[in-house]
Amino acid sequence: MNNFYQKYADVLVNYSTKVKKNDLVIIKTQSYLAEPLIKEIYRAVLKNGAHPVVRCSFESLSEIFIKNADDNQLNYIDEMSKIEFEKADKIISIGAPLNVKSMANANSDKMAKRSKATRELSQTMLKRSEKGELNWVIADFPTQALSQEAKMSLDEYEEFLINSCYLDLENPVQKWIEIGQEQKRIVSKLNGTKKLHITGEKTDITFGVENRLWISCDGINNFPDGEIFTSPVEDSAEGEIYFDFPAIYRGNQADKIHLKLKEGRVIEASAQTGEDFLNSMLNMDEGSRLVGEIAIGTNERIKNVTGNILFDEKIGGSVHMALGASYPETGGKNVSGLHWDIIKNMKNNSCIYADDKLIYKDGRFVI
Repeated sequence: MNNFYQKYADVLVNYSTKVKKNDLVIIKTQSYLAEPLIKEIYRAVLKNGAHPVVRCSFESLSEIFIKNADDNQLNYIDEMSKIEFEKADKIISIGAPLNVKSMANANSDKMAKRSKATRELSQTMLKRSEKGELNWVIADFPTQALSQEAKMSLDEYEEFLINSCYLDLENPVQKWIEIGQEQKRIVSKLNGTKKLHITGEKTDITFGVENRLWISCDGINNFPDGEIFTSPVEDSAEGEIYFDFPAIYRGNQADKIHLKLKEGRVIEASAQTGEDFLNSMLNMDEGSRLVGEIAIGTNERIKNVTGNILFDEKIGGSVHMALGASYPETGGKNVSGLHWDIIKNMKNNSCIYADDKLIYKDGRFVI
């Protein structure tokens, strides 16, 4: 397994973030479980002549914080965190949860306030990334919690992660380059499009995408990857959309979400379960009812929902829509403490049209 961690670290350091000499590299994780991978990332960063700084926390601290913090503490952002986001050249974040449900019963109003407060940090990261000043990547380490959520054994989940990332190949980087080339071919056809129209079960919705940039995701910011996305014009979304896959955000879950939008804003929202949580997130701030992203998943090695959005939003034959913050690099202007990706299966009786031309049918591109 050591060889796997070395290969994994090599891709994250040399392909995803392109660490070079004298870079300040922040390596983050929320538990001790990721130690084998963190050590290999640390070693690879040093080999490149860069300066690694490891930030390891405990996920139970988040639960304690939300339970005990008052409004002043919820709104406080410490100076050390600000410096990291303002000064780091690379940020490598490794998820390794002990318990994916640790925040399931947390006060949603307090979580919303905290997300609103930390919006400043995420905006700094996105703006610096857009300018080419910061490279960042999010990846996961296989844990018992993740495997249980995915209804797999730990060995099965490790194999699933390896396959999803193409780490089973001798040269995974070359594969991601090839994926990127194919996706950029599709993106080149979508750039210049003015309207996107999605149809399917309980779904008939349009988005304005004029002068918005479509981006191919090929293992640079997320690993694994496999999607193309843009941020629609903020006041453009019109219609209804139904999400049949479970929607999970910070340990909380809503199922069978049905949204109606007008002039870009969610005006009606229902869910079979988790409706109260859904509405509390929609009411987080001024931008949380707007659409920050519309994306098409392309990773054919990810076929089923695992409860982990890093993988689930890449499912081949799916689309996802993010409520809240948009991406500046696409031309998006919406600002919010929320960015919640919600996934829809597109494999049955579903279509996507670009400027009224069919481009995607039942889970596959036809261009």
